[in-house]
Amino acid sequence: MVAEFFDVGLSRSVPWKRRREAARLLAALRDPRRSFDAVVIGEPQRAFYGNQFGLTFPLFEHYGVALWVPEVGGAVDPGSDAHDLVMALYGGMSKGERNRIKVRVRSAMAAQAATEGRFLGGRPPYGYRLVDAGPHPNPSKAADGRRLQRLEPDPLTAPVVRRIYAEYLAGNGILAIAEGLTRDGILSPSAYDRRRNPHRTTTAWSKSAIRVILTNPRYTGRQVWNKQRKAEILIDVDGVALGHETKMRWNPAEEWIYSRCPGARALGR
Repeated sequence: MVAEFFDVGLSRSVPWKRRREAARLLAALRDPRRSFDAVVIGEPQRAFYGNQFGLTFPLFEHYGVALWVPEVGGAVDPGSDAHDLVMALYGGMSKGERNRIKVRVRSAMAAQAATEGRFLGGRPPYGYRLVDAGPHPNPSKAADGRRLQRLEPDPLTAPVVRRIYAEYLAGNGILAIAEGLTRDGILSPSAYDRRRNPHRTTTAWSKSAIRVILTNPRYTGRQVWNKQRKAEILIDVDGVALGHETKMRWNPAEEWIYSRCPGARALGR
């Protein structure tokens, strides 16, 4: 054993060329001075997702590097239809396993949001902050030191949110509210927390910021989950082998999941 290649914390759905360690292995294949003449894959369902084996193995064959997989009893034979079928099967199993994990995780998160009002991660809305809520109920996560978090009103920004709702209910328009906050020297959400939108430098309140606060159901105190989803978009429609990139997309409002009980103190209505 002269070298090891492990991609940690990276989805198996990412093509080899876009995985750091896998790409390093592919580069090593091209090097005539490489210190190995065979590669052992410990778990093919982790290494090859979908059709990745069919896109990758020809490179091993081209550079004369054997690919050993315990599940096929040794080295993969490029002339064996049985080996080809087995490896394609592992790619399909890998894709199915990932999809099952996604379904299980989303189902659990939906139940936790609906029945417990649990905060499920992400950036707290303007007006709230995160505080410790005790040990994680999952024993394995608790053993890793993970703890629950909950939302509570931020002493500095919660009064601003209450003011926005009070002025809106009193009949003030969105523009008038924004101008009043700016005139009074109150920092906008981006200026108060530079991590929210680091590309913005203005401290003035915009109409869109007021509108987002007034239409965010979280200010009722209830947890809202599934507002957005991670969509996998082809990077290049003419080069499918490059794989997908993940982008956030809004779900229809009727698919949002509201908690049955409040998960935080309400700031608006």
